[in-house]
Amino acid sequence: LYNKGTYPPYAGGGGFVMDGALAKRLHKISETLELYPIDDVFLGMCLEVLEVSPVGHEGFKTFGIVKNKNSKMNKEPCFFRSMLVVHKLLPPELLQMWDLV
Repeated sequence: LYNKGTYPPYAGGGGFVMDGALAKRLHKISETLELYPIDDVFLGMCLEVLEVSPVGHEGFKTFGIVKNKNSKMNKEPCFFRSMLVVHKLLPPELLQMWDLV
């Protein structure tokens, strides 16, 4: 489905941050490209056309976080303070995290 050897740089995971002007540009360019079935990669394809490179941020934990059920650290608000997007938490764990923060 993809005619290049490697995917363009893309923002993987369940969230990203961008300004409104870029969102509008992405919307326009997305209508000119053939839809690709991997949404993260499709976003990268659109960014590539716009000559915009995604930038990583430590607050995005797309592969989850290391949790130690016996550690008091995981129950401290400061443990979660710098996290923006966290994958692989169960709904009760997400609620606990947001209650702490």
